[in-house]
Amino acid sequence: MTLLAGLGVDGDVHAGVTVKHRSRVAQDPTQPNLRQVHLMHEELFTELAGQGHEVRPGDLGENVTTRGIDLLALPTGTLLRFGDGGAVVEVTGLRNPCLQIDAFQDGLLKRVVGRDPESGEIVRRAGIMSVVREGGVVRPGDAVHAELPAHPHTPLERV
Repeated sequence: MTLLAGLGVDGDVHAGVTVKHRSRVAQDPTQPNLRQVHLMHEELFTELAGQGHEVRPGDLGENVTTRGIDLLALPTGTLLRFGDGGAVVEVTGLRNPCLQIDAFQDGLLKRVVGRDPESGEIVRRAGIMSVVREGGVVRPGDAVHAELPAHPHTPLERV
């Protein structure tokens, strides 16, 4: 897949400088698009399989599936570099999944969004969103290298 600087995934419906998601366009179509590239961790698929949901890479709309990197723990502004000298994305926040996930598989939404039993806060686990800082080609099997921003780190919030 080809990532285009400042736009997103070449040919993707969500590519662009401004928001593309229906609800966000309805609010303000001039908002910057902080959801150009959606990344999801493969470990979530294994966990969901244990709960009776078969989910494969790409099924939930993600553009990139990773393995071995705790995407949800990354701070806002982290740079993710793909391969050797390839594309670079900047992490903007957590994906806020909608009811369309239940149309894919009934009950899946409550598996990827829930409440922390102790704090009562909403926990989103359906991946992270990013913007493309440097374009390039991302290939299956490319290593992903994370470069954390300077301290203090800002935890991810929904975008």
